[in-house]
Amino acid sequence: MASAAEQLASNLNFAAFAKAEDLKKRIWFTLGALLVYRLGTYIPMPGINPEAFAQAFQQQAGGVLGMFNMFAGGAVERMAIFALGIMPYISASIIMQLMTSVVPSLEQLKKEGEQGRKVINQYTRYGTVLLATVQAYGIAIGLESGANIVTDPGWFFRLSAVITLVGGTMFLMWLGEQITARGIGNGISLIIFSGIVAGLPSAIGGTLELGRTGALSTGLILAIIALAIVVIGVIVFFERAQRRLLIQYPKRQVGNRMFQGDTSHLPLKLNTSGVIPPIFASSLLLLPTTAAGFSNTTELPAWASTVLATLGHGQPLFMVLYAALIVFFAFFYTAIVFNPKDTAEQLKKHSGFIPGYRPGERTAEYIDYVLTRITVVGAIYLVLVCLLPEFLISATGVPFYLGGTSLLIVVSVTLDTVAQIQGHLIAHQYEGLIKKSKLRGGRRGR
Repeated sequence: MASAAEQLASNLNFAAFAKAEDLKKRIWFTLGALLVYRLGTYIPMPGINPEAFAQAFQQQAGGVLGMFNMFAGGAVERMAIFALGIMPYISASIIMQLMTSVVPSLEQLKKEGEQGRKVINQYTRYGTVLLATVQAYGIAIGLESGANIVTDPGWFFRLSAVITLVGGTMFLMWLGEQITARGIGNGISLIIFSGIVAGLPSAIGGTLELGRTGALSTGLILAIIALAIVVIGVIVFFERAQRRLLIQYPKRQVGNRMFQGDTSHLPLKLNTSGVIPPIFASSLLLLPTTAAGFSNTTELPAWASTVLATLGHGQPLFMVLYAALIVFFAFFYTAIVFNPKDTAEQLKKHSGFIPGYRPGERTAEYIDYVLTRITVVGAIYLVLVCLLPEFLISATGVPFYLGGTSLLIVVSVTLDTVAQIQGHLIAHQYEGLIKKSKLRGGRRGR
């Protein structure tokens, strides 16, 4: 079966793609949905003075606002209806995944299959509304504290801002679910991906403009391009890397016939946590400086000003804490999404075992041991990929879009989407072979 799949994958071509009508419909639906999202990032939120907000944003562009603006596809910079982006939904999803590991009732729901997942998804939507409402109200208060940013401050503006921003986030959540169900790839990831890709041309243009004005030398620009290519190659290698554990199944007898035991593999990704660790680490570290930017820094105590200065973007303490938080979230999120005990129980239920280890607790311990070792390598990989570009960003002023986190998201989503397209093409070719065999069987019957 594996060799047949590999042979089919090697034969994928444009002719097979042209015959896959369902796949083409899915791709067109995905492109149309992403176009709707991009249009929404240009619809401004009512009650905002664009010139005053643009000046205020430039002062905070190096903080968490700049990073959120990258994830929101430039909607924060324009204070559009999609300014909150899809981040509240991602935060609510992570919180629910954590709670399913801690709360017994939610853990039981997770084991109930499709019906339990629907209930958990509904709770995730409620959490998204709650988080988005709190964040939207905080944004409204922050906008009112700025000089002449809001044309008519007051409760009416706050209410309209909350309704607009929460509605935008809920629409993006629905749009992402539609892409996942009726399109190609993970809808939420593709929305973030399209926002980053849309900002790449302006980021590259801004870097070239720095070279034209003499702020960056030609050699440094070439070094940035070379580093970006190397980082992309490293990301592709590590995102596809797996540790495959051999699984064996015993011989079984059916009637008078004895069937040989099968073998398979349990693939463990080197980077199970994906892009979650750098996103959360950046958010936590840049939050204090951004919050201080909305207040009067002259009223802060001397120790608070010192801490804020050492936590500035590109400072040594910032880099050390950034690396430490990436490592922490790599292990934390891996522990949430992969449970060695559940995997060992599933193997035991299907009579599978790892050679040299007894089914059950010993198998779970071995899987946990291997997972911990490869997570160490994955965490080091994330630290290197995210920190090396950070030095360039802090030293040269290169935009966030050319950083390690953005490249990590773009490459990971591209690999996942291409894999899904290949899967649809393989399934289409299998269906074609089955139809041909049925037609041949029917003709022979006649």
